[in-house]
Amino acid sequence: MRRLLTIMALLPLLCLQAQADNINLKDLCQGAYSAKRIHGVKPLADGERYAQMSSDRRKIITYSFKTGEQAGVLFDADNIKGRLRIDHIDGYILSPDESRILLQTQTTPIYRHSFTAEYYIYDVKSRNLAVLSTGGPQEVPLWSPDGNMVAFVREGNLFLVKLLFNNSESQVTTDGKFNEVINGKPDWVNEEEFSFSRAFDFNADATMLAWIRYDESKVPEYAFPLYYGMDESKAQYADYPGRYSYKYPVAGQQNSTVKVQSFDIKSRKIRDMQLPLDPDGYIPRIQFTDHPEKLLVLTQNRHQNQLDIYIANPRSTECRCIVRDHAERYINENPYKNLRLLPGSFVLMSERSGYDHLYLYDFNGTLKRQLTKGDYVVTDFYGYDPKTGTTYYAANQEAPMRKAVYSCDAKGKVVKLSTQQGTNDAIFSTTFKYFMNVYSNLDTPPVTTLCDAKGRTLKTLEDNADLRQKLARITLGQRKLITVPTDGGVQLNAIMVLPPDFKESSQYPVVMYQYSGPGSQQVLDSWSAGNMGGMLYEQYLAQKGFICVIVDGRGTGGRGREFEQCTYLKLGQLESHDQAQAALYLGTLPYVDKARIGIWGWSFGGFNTLMSMSEGRGVFAAGVAVAPPTSWKYYDTVYTERFMRTPNENKEGYDVSPIGRASGLQGHLLLCHGLADDNVHWRNTAEYTEALVQADKDFKELTYTNKNHGIYGGNTRYHLFRQITGWFQDYLQ
Repeated sequence: MRRLLTIMALLPLLCLQAQADNINLKDLCQGAYSAKRIHGVKPLADGERYAQMSSDRRKIITYSFKTGEQAGVLFDADNIKGRLRIDHIDGYILSPDESRILLQTQTTPIYRHSFTAEYYIYDVKSRNLAVLSTGGPQEVPLWSPDGNMVAFVREGNLFLVKLLFNNSESQVTTDGKFNEVINGKPDWVNEEEFSFSRAFDFNADATMLAWIRYDESKVPEYAFPLYYGMDESKAQYADYPGRYSYKYPVAGQQNSTVKVQSFDIKSRKIRDMQLPLDPDGYIPRIQFTDHPEKLLVLTQNRHQNQLDIYIANPRSTECRCIVRDHAERYINENPYKNLRLLPGSFVLMSERSGYDHLYLYDFNGTLKRQLTKGDYVVTDFYGYDPKTGTTYYAANQEAPMRKAVYSCDAKGKVVKLSTQQGTNDAIFSTTFKYFMNVYSNLDTPPVTTLCDAKGRTLKTLEDNADLRQKLARITLGQRKLITVPTDGGVQLNAIMVLPPDFKESSQYPVVMYQYSGPGSQQVLDSWSAGNMGGMLYEQYLAQKGFICVIVDGRGTGGRGREFEQCTYLKLGQLESHDQAQAALYLGTLPYVDKARIGIWGWSFGGFNTLMSMSEGRGVFAAGVAVAPPTSWKYYDTVYTERFMRTPNENKEGYDVSPIGRASGLQGHLLLCHGLADDNVHWRNTAEYTEALVQADKDFKELTYTNKNHGIYGGNTRYHLFRQITGWFQDYLQ
């Protein structure tokens, strides 16, 4: 009896141990296996310290770059003077002299980059707190260079708060109106495809503001329905559905008309810059230089194969083109994402050599020096030290799927600063004396260290030991980087995950996951690889008996301009061919059942799933397309036309689409889409399913109420991935 009781007592523990040997899908979807990262890091002006938000979001703490030890506290929610109180913060913005902080609270997302929030001004020395504005939530606030003013956007208009005048607020523009005019922040398509949310700046002596004005009054509107729902219910739609309507220009349609304006803070005069921009041109960025009367303005033509850089005078309104970068096909978004202004000069990223590299110019447009060169891609630009002429950057010099941190001195000597092979990212101190490095690879969760200028590790801040211990209790399959040959002789990079009990003598079904969009990379020697990071969803499927494979086909990034841009004017054609070709190759492996290969993807990956399943060779037995574009006629101007030009210019290219190929669909198809997707509209799935119906093709469709392109919230993500998993189990096993 005693022995029986002992066994019974151990049963729950044994059951827990058995459960621990496998990944739990619900836990995975709810972030139980997420890696820890250090958030809100901002290097301080002294070059010796950095600021960081505490994990409970109630403090902003300073740390030493050299030791990693706490050096002080800039803000503590429990140590505020006066009556105002805030429970926690969502973010913070330091003033130029770091004596004040804008504290972000009550954040409400709008689109991918934009949000509204209630901001407070906090004085570090006095510990006093003040409301930035009482007129309603604010967007994209910015300190003036002297720290005495804050500008922000509200409801399409610019506002200015003067701290020296008792935080007095004045309205700079008055013509802002929803769905008509926006001042100082981009409209939907410019925000989404040029990756920014603030479109205004102060000049160097804080006497002027400049901004981009977007007139979207002639842009066609798009509307989608909103329902009461259950996850964050919308009470206003309890009786009748509502709708959200906004300006969304589809390929070939009217864009916002843009111009640059300036505001003299003393005289309150608004001026229009005399910018020689095409009527349908773009302004991806503006930024003041260290000279108060020199504003840098970047423009692109609608085809996006020409980038012009102007110096504009905010008072005289005169604009002078100083640099022109031209490409045969298109210029990607890296030049304006990596633009850096320096005293009397700036650094521009360009693909003119066939690979993204860095070039140093003065404000007359004279090329002073090419800072990096070689047959590899510079992925990130961290900074340039004018005193030493040293450039700090990350590049995939070792291999397209790996990234390291480097410095290159004035004589061209390159030094690799990161020590581990895989993927490395850095945050440098303001003097480049130290940097924070985040390293990972396929098998290693992110490790965050502090390093000196020579790359020597000073302290490990986070090594994700808890996650590694949790994963050590799970039986994981082998992850490995492989190459896949194609019929054209091109070797494609890929990742394979094998089942934990893999036997070469057995035959397994295969699930291929891909994104495949221009310039994207899924095949990385990084913990971020795979759909959920750590290849953990792929590991979950591997535990169910699948081999999982990710292949980066032609058109993806990391391998230079020609490999990336060969899909120009024919999106989906080469990409789907390569996925089918990869599946054919996998089918030749002795441990793969070629009759049981599936494919899936999200967004562009969903599009390419549909293209691959209707490619003609019938290699995919099943597929899942989540939030897929099904005709590029339905997607936005900036992204689509960058790669396809307009429908009138490229009818043949647009006609080759999932809708155009609907009658050729082969395999069991599951479609999933959020009804409130502001990015890839549900219209894409609606029109595609109609084409499938008329072609008499069977399929299954899932829609998610009030969900956007990310399809998350409440139980939603778990439900979605349970359906994806079940689909492949039903039709591949």
